[in-house]
Amino acid sequence: MQYRITAAVFTMVLCLLTNAAFCRAQSANDPTPSDGSAAVVKLAAPSYGIYHAAYPDFGGTEDLVTSKRITGFESLVGKKITWAYFSNNWMDASMGGDGLNFPKTSVAIISSLGRVPFIRMMPRSDWDEGGPDEVYTMTRIIEGEFDNQLRQWARDARATEIPLLVEFGTEVNGDWFPWNGRYCGGGRLDGYGNDTEPDGPERFKDAYIHIIELFRDEGVGNITWFFHVDAFSSPDVSWNAMDRYYPGDDYIDWIGVSLYGPQSSTEGWWDLFSEMMDDGVYESLLNISTQKPIAILEFAVAEMNDADHSKAAWITDAMNAFISNRYPEIKAISWWHENFDGTYLLRLDTSQAALKAYRNGISNQIFVTDPEWTQRIPIPHGLHILRGIDN
Repeated sequence: MQYRITAAVFTMVLCLLTNAAFCRAQSANDPTPSDGSAAVVKLAAPSYGIYHAAYPDFGGTEDLVTSKRITGFESLVGKKITWAYFSNNWMDASMGGDGLNFPKTSVAIISSLGRVPFIRMMPRSDWDEGGPDEVYTMTRIIEGEFDNQLRQWARDARATEIPLLVEFGTEVNGDWFPWNGRYCGGGRLDGYGNDTEPDGPERFKDAYIHIIELFRDEGVGNITWFFHVDAFSSPDVSWNAMDRYYPGDDYIDWIGVSLYGPQSSTEGWWDLFSEMMDDGVYESLLNISTQKPIAILEFAVAEMNDADHSKAAWITDAMNAFISNRYPEIKAISWWHENFDGTYLLRLDTSQAALKAYRNGISNQIFVTDPEWTQRIPIPHGLHILRGIDN
């Protein structure tokens, strides 16, 4: 059984049970106990409701993090967010990135507002899509070629002394990204690892495990790890199914998914949010793991030039599904609030009707803002009274 407690209550209990020096090391903002070993602080599913989060229009590069963009989104929709979601692109300065480095400035901005930083590790050296990356291949990650940079990333994350959310390899079952299995072995069984698993997904899985184990080796306890898939696999073949890529419950804390309606008015109408979820998506997510909470990490829809379908109706359907607890394992939602390329108009203020539909839905008390944390620490001096935490 897992007991969920706030950082404040946790610290108070420890202060009653241990000396003050040990207490100062136990807040959620300081995950390293005084004996030098790592505490583990994880985002728990809310004891009631669903977290409200967002990608609040951090630009086409997904990393233009500012306080104004965060507070602007919150003012627009009338509710605060639990986390702010942004990309950590590994490309160098010539491509507008900062290399394989921890995004200190972005994390500091988000944290200064009292929001949780959610970092998307994007192993890409350029913006090309639909093919393998020339630098950050899964094989090179597994073989340790980037271990020095990853270890420094881990140390910098640990040094923040604040809880962080991190994912590696966004929408891995989509072949628009270079880490998709199509580009590292596909459905072959004889080129790598276990001959009963398709090589492409197995390489991704092992690369993600390698990263998490490096972070554990560096004593990083303040990261909650997410596994992020798309609702629809591309290519739509058995070896590319979302569950093939899953590193396992021992490594992952949350399951995340992207589920979009039409992203452009020229695409033609698809289905409502609930119709897509009911068409095998929710069942597939549950098949990944029955032990982990689910987050809708990205959802959005464009304004449609179609009198019979509307963005407002799509949003209303999604909100009604959440409010009615139609999908009980969904414990967080995060709208992708962005317009890009002049065609993909996904911001919530593309029409008054769309914005009203979102504001009406998100005002329901089921959508909560304050994060809850589980915390597991080494038991000091034979003290066993706290063993029930995160067991």
